[in-house]
Amino acid sequence: MAKAATPEELEAAMLALLGERGEGRTIGPADVAIAIGGNQPEGWSPLMQPVRQAAVRLMKQGRIVILRKGRPVDPDDFKGTYRLALPPSEG
Repeated sequence: MAKAATPEELEAAMLALLGERGEGRTIGPADVAIAIGGNQPEGWSPLMQPVRQAAVRLMKQGRIVILRKGRPVDPDDFKGTYRLALPPSEG
């Protein structure tokens, strides 16, 4: 049975993984799903859409950047494979 994750848990896991990876490095949405749901597909697969929704929320808050082919996307209109990164720090 897949573990349900709250949006807050998904956002916290995403930010924690990005923080560990460091600025200028990316993670995939599956990294976040696996961190919460475990290695088995039945655990992480149902989390992929909620992870995407959490990523969109965080991008709109300016806390992460969603990248496709290395470029930031419009959070309301992107398709296909994407990566997540911390925004470049100011200064």
